[in-house]
Amino acid sequence: MMLSCIIVDDEPLALDLLEDYIKNVPYLHLMGRCSNAMAAIEILQNNKIDLVFSDIKMQGLSGLQLIKTLAVKPMFIIITAYSSYAVESYELDVVDYLLKPVPFERFIRACNKALTAYNSQQSMNQQASGRYIFFHADYSLIKVMLDEVLYIEGVKDYVKIHYTSQGKVPLLIRHSMKGIEEAIPAAKFIRIHKSYIVHTGQVTAIRKNSLFLGNLELPVTESYKKYLQLLTNKKI
Repeated sequence: MMLSCIIVDDEPLALDLLEDYIKNVPYLHLMGRCSNAMAAIEILQNNKIDLVFSDIKMQGLSGLQLIKTLAVKPMFIIITAYSSYAVESYELDVVDYLLKPVPFERFIRACNKALTAYNSQQSMNQQASGRYIFFHADYSLIKVMLDEVLYIEGVKDYVKIHYTSQGKVPLLIRHSMKGIEEAIPAAKFIRIHKSYIVHTGQVTAIRKNSLFLGNLELPVTESYKKYLQLLTNKKI
């Protein structure tokens, strides 16, 4: 398994060091070096890139602004001299956040996290075309029937799967909402908030800023309202 990757940094020495690191990781394939975010966007538009190593403070668009501009996002590992952007970075579902100077050992650990996330995503993508998905939880693979899911909730670095059956305990797994959203079938699930994905078949009512699953009311944020078209385009 090879991960195609690019480096984005406006410091030539940092580019050289990361390129040397990448050459020593057997499952990484470097597709390009970029000195600014606009050059990275051009590569991302014309190539399938799995992983981006990006600095934050650069001329023009910052590394975090780069992530926000992308409709289809590869995995990101942030490599920066500034610790103050860590919280915002993790809110954007980055794989890892490394502080310069980065020891090779720490770089490898971040890359291994990306590889694990990639393999997990591929497995879920294959399963999601069917009726169920297996999730890693409590040192086991737990089978989840998609039609038994009421909604999915993001809780910091974890995701909680809530079931339609009130007596069934929610399943807590270490995963990102972005990864879950990409894995589950869009025909059955819709994201309404950075912290909520709901099963469309369980929706009973929609208001201006809320969505109801029976007696349960969940918030709908402005940025996700456009996806409610999937539910309301057949209204009478």
